[in-house]
Amino acid sequence: MKFVIQRVKNANVKVENQIVGKIDTGFLVLIGITHTDTKEIADSLIKKMINLRVFTDKNHKMNLSLKDIKGELLLISQFTLYADCKKGNRPSFTKSAKFEIAENLYQYIIEECKKTEINVQTGTFGAEMKVNLINDGPVTILLDSDEI
Repeated sequence: MKFVIQRVKNANVKVENQIVGKIDTGFLVLIGITHTDTKEIADSLIKKMINLRVFTDKNHKMNLSLKDIKGELLLISQFTLYADCKKGNRPSFTKSAKFEIAENLYQYIIEECKKTEINVQTGTFGAEMKVNLINDGPVTILLDSDEI
C-alpha cells in the first residue's frame, strides 16, 4: 500500500465538473493499493499518517501532527501508484489490486480515518477526477508499506 501525502493549504477534487470533496489545511492523500494489502497494513499506514509531525509549530519547526492542528483529510484512490514502467513506454498496472479488492480497502481506510474525528473528504473511487491543491511547503511524504 502506498500513501502519497501532500501537506496542503487547501484542496478539492471534482468529478464531472462537480466538487465531491474539499478541505482546507491538512493532507491530500493519494492511495495506491496492491494485491497483497490488508486491513492491518492499512491500519499501520493510517496510524503513521495521522501522527506525522510535519506541520510547523510556533518556532517554525515541523513538530505538529494533523490531529494537533485539527487538520483535514482528502483521500483519493490512485491505482497508477503501482504503475510498472520497466518495459517499454506504456506502463503496466498489473501490480494494482483488482477493482473490488481496492475499493473495499479504500472504503475501509475512509471509515477508519473518520473514527479519528478528523474531517474526511474523498474522491469517487474509479472515477475520472480532477484534483486541485495548494501544496504547503511543498511537503510531500511517501508512506510505502514495504518500507515501514
